[in-house]
Amino acid sequence: MTTRLLNVVDVEATCWDGKTPPGAVSEIIEIGLTVVDLDAGARLAKHRILVRPERSTVSEFCTELTGLTQAEVDTGVSFAEACRLLATEHQASLRPWASWGDYDRKQFRAQCQATGTAYPFNHRHTNAKLLFSEAYELKRRQGMSGALGIAGLPLEGRHHCGADDAWNIGALVLDIAGRNVWRATTTE
Repeated sequence: MTTRLLNVVDVEATCWDGKTPPGAVSEIIEIGLTVVDLDAGARLAKHRILVRPERSTVSEFCTELTGLTQAEVDTGVSFAEACRLLATEHQASLRPWASWGDYDRKQFRAQCQATGTAYPFNHRHTNAKLLFSEAYELKRRQGMSGALGIAGLPLEGRHHCGADDAWNIGALVLDIAGRNVWRATTTE
């Protein structure tokens, strides 16, 4: 029997309080990844990849939100290298993956297209936010923090830290899977 492993991904990107500065674009600056074993019902590993932005800088607002500074992300890898690491070290092209909502998938698609970088993931993506709403029969989709409260799970670590958020989403994924509603929601 093969083990069903899943990559849970959460990204943080450059952001601003208000309008995007002229010439800047929102770029991924942190990729959080938690490996979940759906059969064992366990989170196996927590990873963090810092990414050096090329067309924007980390604003004061972004630092307040994520805790990341420009100096910290300057030590990161290029976006292309981050995608290579996802593919080689985290088997992103082989494993199905999930995120909370569709933002992360769309951000990767857009940034890969804008930079000419190969998309690191396969086509089996799950929007865990959508399935959580179905599992709990909610009329309104919840943010990650609110969903943890509904599920009776603690918020572990810092909210808006990609690695911590991926870990927390991993707990929600296991809750959803335990309710027998887990499935891929995007197959492109």
